[in-house]
Amino acid sequence: MDVTPLIRRGSQVIQSYASGVFKVSGDLYNHAILVDVDETTPWDIGDITDIADLSIQSFSSLIERNEHIDVVLLGCGKTMTFIPPALRGELKKSGLSVDVMDTGAACRTYNVLMAEGRRVVCALLTT
Repeated sequence: MDVTPLIRRGSQVIQSYASGVFKVSGDLYNHAILVDVDETTPWDIGDITDIADLSIQSFSSLIERNEHIDVVLLGCGKTMTFIPPALRGELKKSGLSVDVMDTGAACRTYNVLMAEGRRVVCALLTT
């Protein structure tokens, strides 16, 4: 029995990450990125690499389209760090569900949820 998930042609698949470089569907990125099933784009957060420096404005492009997103997976580096409580509250009020994970877990979870057809976005910080 073949249990390989069927992935729609053209879907963005996170293939690897190391030392602040991400490989997504054959393309390399050395800056913070947002990955969803249809595209990978720069995450316009300047030179922020630490989750503590993120603000509600960091998530503005995702908040604008939150009705099309089930969950945002935030990859924050080698170890999982919590979003500051005030920011978590603002994100919740904006209707955006953000789950923080270490980068490896975020990448793997994104690939699984994307393959299942979920409306997931992976937000990856370079660290």
